[in-house]
Amino acid sequence: MSAEGSDVILERMMSLHPKVIDLTLERVERLLGRLGHPERSIPPVIHVAGTNGKGSTQAMIRAGLEAAGRRVHAYTSPHLARFHERIRLAGRLIAEDHLAEVLAECEAANAGAPITFFEITTCTAFLAFSRVAADWTLLEVGLGGRLDATNVIERPRLTIITPVSLDHQQYLGDTVAAIAGEKAGIIKRGVPVVVGPQAEEGFGVIEARAERLGAPVLAAGRDWLAREERGRLVFQDGTGLVDLPLPNLPGPHQIDNAGAALMALRLIGMDEAACEAAVTRAEWPARMQRLRTGPLVAAAGSCELWLDGGHNPAGGAAVAATLARMPVRPTHLIVGMLNTKDIAGYLRPLAAVAASLTAVSIPGERNTLTAEETRAAARAAGIEAGTAGTVDEAVARLAGAHPGTRILICGSLYLAGSVLRANG
Repeated sequence: MSAEGSDVILERMMSLHPKVIDLTLERVERLLGRLGHPERSIPPVIHVAGTNGKGSTQAMIRAGLEAAGRRVHAYTSPHLARFHERIRLAGRLIAEDHLAEVLAECEAANAGAPITFFEITTCTAFLAFSRVAADWTLLEVGLGGRLDATNVIERPRLTIITPVSLDHQQYLGDTVAAIAGEKAGIIKRGVPVVVGPQAEEGFGVIEARAERLGAPVLAAGRDWLAREERGRLVFQDGTGLVDLPLPNLPGPHQIDNAGAALMALRLIGMDEAACEAAVTRAEWPARMQRLRTGPLVAAAGSCELWLDGGHNPAGGAAVAATLARMPVRPTHLIVGMLNTKDIAGYLRPLAAVAASLTAVSIPGERNTLTAEETRAAARAAGIEAGTAGTVDEAVARLAGAHPGTRILICGSLYLAGSVLRANG
């Protein structure tokens, strides 16, 4: 057991490489070698890449597997309130003493060599996974796919690519086709790949790589279908049709995410009960999450308070589509975003559903847009906008001026994490 807490070790790890993002597999492979290659000793892997929907899809697969009695490891990023959220061992968040122990072991093996925070913490997850018995490992790609630190698994059982759209262009390319090429880097020779709905140019790239590697493709709209019908989710693939409740995660986009999760579960032999649990028991915070308790909810008074971490144009479109299907009620946005994101593209679809926008900066984030910058972007998108010093101030002001309405805090996972921590 480490004599230091995980927070202390994680803080040191932040300084091991001058760049937050520096895509290569060399440093990860070096450290994993020093650790004895724990990634080769983990349970069968389902590897998930994509621009949007990775986390929701993974959460549904985990819910289905766990309902069927399977023990599941899961790795996700970023975390919202605590780092421990990133590593789930056999169904439970990693314990503090265990996390501190494997972090210290990875830090010692790395011996001060340059390595990014995400790379060394991914190695930490592999080390933890290798020491706890489980039936499955679910890995969510951090960024891209081809050069992502998770992409060291030589032969996963299954890969999944959720919808690909524009995001992180400075690292992945400035077209959907280029970004799809990076996401398709997780495809492995002979390993089936489940492909969610894609733009034509993106799907062409994914399919071409799969064909080169002899990887069977299970594509949305061709090999499987997921649709809403009479208030139910109808899923159909080559083996038949299942009629299920709608996903408990809100939003029409969750139909597609559920489809990918169901296709994956059926490929690995799960039954209809597991499929139903996948769509009814999944939990994934800050994805159109209704906040029901805590000091912010108290401050909202008679207003509904919602939280979403989407941060790119596709995320904005998903939020807008979700709001459009909710009971009619004026929706006031509280928005904070990073300056690395396409704020105009994010806000454009929201203009049709937002009664107003209050701009805030993201606490503690060096790359946050200022409230004034976000307000200017909102006004350019045609949304009535003001600013507030904090989320608390914005909620209290909106609750006083517009009782009984809906307040949605959105624009960034980092803002969502700050809200969840503040709200307890």
